[in-house]
Amino acid sequence: MSPRADAARNRSAVLRAADEVFVEHGVTASTEEIARRAGLGIGTVFRHFPTKEALLKAVYEQRLEHLAARASTIGTGDAPPTWFREFFTDIATTSAEKLILADALGDLQVTTDPEVTARLRTAVGALLQRAQAAGAVRADVSFDDLIALLIAAGRAAQATADARTRARLIDVILDGLTPRA
Repeated sequence: MSPRADAARNRSAVLRAADEVFVEHGVTASTEEIARRAGLGIGTVFRHFPTKEALLKAVYEQRLEHLAARASTIGTGDAPPTWFREFFTDIATTSAEKLILADALGDLQVTTDPEVTARLRTAVGALLQRAQAAGAVRADVSFDDLIALLIAAGRAAQATADARTRARLIDVILDGLTPRA
């Protein structure tokens, strides 16, 4: 049975608010602030997410689901020749929040839902294949290579506040992914 419409709206509001609050204040942000930002009571937050860890996990998994959905559409149809570079750069520069959430979940020994991970792996794997078929990525790059490089680029972006340095580091990685003539 699917949840009532108001319950689904409340859950969505809590997730949206939690994502914003965690980005702004880190994973130690209070659930009271999340409830306030969502315009709901703290009881409503805990009714949907009985622990802060459950809320962290839900926010992280929602981000992974959005990434999988985006990856499944990038590079299809009449995409410009720069689509892979733009996707990689965007993921690398916006992944700091995902990495913070992932680190917090790892510290708490909370694992990601295997179905969410499988959907992400399928979507990003297909994206990699499209990029290789389009000649945008070297043929010898595996899925695990791509994920490791995205994480490395995200950590590099996280480690520097200077936008030009971040862009240069990401360009170095992308140049390494480009097939040689």
